[in-house]
Amino acid sequence: MFTNNVLAIILGGGQGSRLFPLTEKRSKPAVPIAGKYRLVDIPISNCINSDIKRMYVLTQFNSASLNRHIKNTYHFSFFSKAFVDVLAAELTMTSGDWFQGTADAVRQSMHHFLQHEFEYALILSGDQLYQMDFNVMINRHIESNADITIGTIPVHANDAPAFGILKNDNEDNITSFIEKPSSDLLPDWQSEVSDEMKQEERFYLASMGIYIFNRDLLIELMNNPDTMDFGKEILPQSIGKHKVLSYQFEGYWTDIGNIDSFFEANLGLTDSIPKFNLYDTQRVIHTRARVLPTSKISGTQMDKAVIAEGCIIHATEIKRSVIGIRSRIGKDSTVSNTYMMGCDYYETLEEIEENKIKILMGIGERCTINNAIIDKNCRIGDDVTIDGGPHLEDIETDDYVIKDGIVVIKKGAVIPTGFKL
Repeated sequence: MFTNNVLAIILGGGQGSRLFPLTEKRSKPAVPIAGKYRLVDIPISNCINSDIKRMYVLTQFNSASLNRHIKNTYHFSFFSKAFVDVLAAELTMTSGDWFQGTADAVRQSMHHFLQHEFEYALILSGDQLYQMDFNVMINRHIESNADITIGTIPVHANDAPAFGILKNDNEDNITSFIEKPSSDLLPDWQSEVSDEMKQEERFYLASMGIYIFNRDLLIELMNNPDTMDFGKEILPQSIGKHKVLSYQFEGYWTDIGNIDSFFEANLGLTDSIPKFNLYDTQRVIHTRARVLPTSKISGTQMDKAVIAEGCIIHATEIKRSVIGIRSRIGKDSTVSNTYMMGCDYYETLEEIEENKIKILMGIGERCTINNAIIDKNCRIGDDVTIDGGPHLEDIETDDYVIKDGIVVIKKGAVIPTGFKL
């Protein structure tokens, strides 16, 4: 069974420059999270769990690995109308340019959407971490006879200046909107929130980048070629003209916009009771079934560690770290506060001898790694020390980038034996 009156449109985001170098060779939705998933698995899984199984993913930058992941992952019944398709920016007779914004991406792809029957378009961001039943939001939209519904989340005054802030009335109709307000304007932008949110002093409604549009209104709005962005143009212009509803979400939600938020979201999975629950059987996060062997761990003391399948670990200690698929960590090494994405394949003994590989994929022996993100297929030699933290200045090299004290080893980088940072 699936909801056949809703079509989901997942926005892949722009160039992903704030997540560089993780987006140097892949699009933002294809960035690996939690050791075995990709960012795009989050909105797709939320849709599947809500019985919404017709989805388009819009992207234009480095989309090859995203295409491959979706093709290898989301297989529905031959007799079903369900699908997950990637739409990359394309040159047509009517559009001769890249996507210029979120609304422009939808506009350029409308001829694909209109081939399907649907009453409501559910528009989602591809770079957020949350678990949500969209049916509750859709039902609220229908019951209220809304034209547009915006997913909102109450935020604290300290966080409000980073978001578009909405103000609603007693019936959750949105009456006004301001983009990234300064702190002195905030007292006028408090909204009615639940008692629990009031206790946490979260009085300001931030847009989550989750929208429901009625089909006919979406077609009408997309006919205006001058609007490029939902958050900056279409939604503010629609308030007052159309019935725009706020749907308040009070669960865990985080926008993975930069390296720091990405790093903290992944390490947060190691908490005893993580805010983002990967173990919820009612809200499963789906991803590619790789059929890997179980992980093998020898002589390692672990504290708050998340270990994916297929790993071979001989480290002395792993603390508050996420270790991704097929990772290898050598003897006497210590890994802390680190997200290691893992590897795409194993190296055989024959390949190592034939190609005279001196530094194997993974982390070598007697290494100390702290405050780091290690991208896929990296080779870190023996006796390497990488100690991230505020004492390090931001820098970019051929093999690594330092941002806000976090050391990011680039995909496929080779860190020589004895390297110290």
